[in-house]
Amino acid sequence: MRRRSLLLAVPAGLLTLAGCGDDKKADKAKSSDSPSPSNSTSAAPTAKIVDGPVPEITKGTKFGQKPTVAKGSGKPSSDLAVKTLIEGKGDEVKKGDYLQANYLGQIWATAKVFDNSYDRGNPTVFPIGVGQVIPGWDQALVGKKLDSRVELAIPPKMGYGTEGNKQAGIKGTDTLVFVVDLVGTFTNKSSAKGKEVAQSNIDLPKVGTNTDGKAPKIDVPKKDAPKKLVANYILEGDGDEIKETDSLLCQYKGVLWADGKEFDSSYKRSELASFQLAQVVKGWAQGLTGKKVGSRVLVVVPPDLGYGDQPPQGSTIKKDSTLVFSVDILAKM
Repeated sequence: MRRRSLLLAVPAGLLTLAGCGDDKKADKAKSSDSPSPSNSTSAAPTAKIVDGPVPEITKGTKFGQKPTVAKGSGKPSSDLAVKTLIEGKGDEVKKGDYLQANYLGQIWATAKVFDNSYDRGNPTVFPIGVGQVIPGWDQALVGKKLDSRVELAIPPKMGYGTEGNKQAGIKGTDTLVFVVDLVGTFTNKSSAKGKEVAQSNIDLPKVGTNTDGKAPKIDVPKKDAPKKLVANYILEGDGDEIKETDSLLCQYKGVLWADGKEFDSSYKRSELASFQLAQVVKGWAQGLTGKKVGSRVLVVVPPDLGYGDQPPQGSTIKKDSTLVFSVDILAKM
């Protein structure tokens, strides 16, 4: 299993498509997958932010390069030390955004690296400013501009607290040092931005190609539903191909083949969906595997790969329903 980011707390909620009865199993798997901190940021103190001191970067000084960071010199500040090493010209990071960032984290006193995203080959994506990551990140990164490189020296009270993180070798007295490259942000107005692909099959639903953050229109033909899974590009992105073990950040809309009525939508909730492919219905897991980040995908899910004769309680989905989705794959998490 691919190692998840140490930085992240357990995600707040999964896509509503997760199979009935699987939630407890999924939560157990997530909580044991990596030494993630508990979601206790709401009780964290507000930090005084100061300009350094922070250790010197000796190699990899450019944005996007994996840095090598010297051991901390002298006594670290008891406040949250933040230094912008490279000032970007992108949009400001806002509270509640999903922030996409590369980072390296190490211990001040020893320079021991305990986590970094550069070696994983994929930036980490997480909600910022809302208690899903350690308090030092929440308070230091909101307001920074994209394309910036920021170095943080985080005292214990703004990191993992007095208990530290034993699995990562972090003591309750350790000041943590992070170098963070701010790559991008996603909000509830984000859309896929891929290249439009012709929709020539008259037997399949037609999906809108708008990229304004609004839900695309889905027109279901008055024909028999396909018996097999359909997963076609509407907009083809140029990002990495999705693996079956990946976690994704998406926008989506679902309608019933039978009448075209909407039964679920991240757009309507004004909330992006984050989930592990292993924890959603088989039609999604199979249909999105191999597709590229940045794409919009039409997914038609036959009953045997959806809910079959056990539709979710309280939903408008009937037994043996064929489900139709438009899914925007915004990022891997």
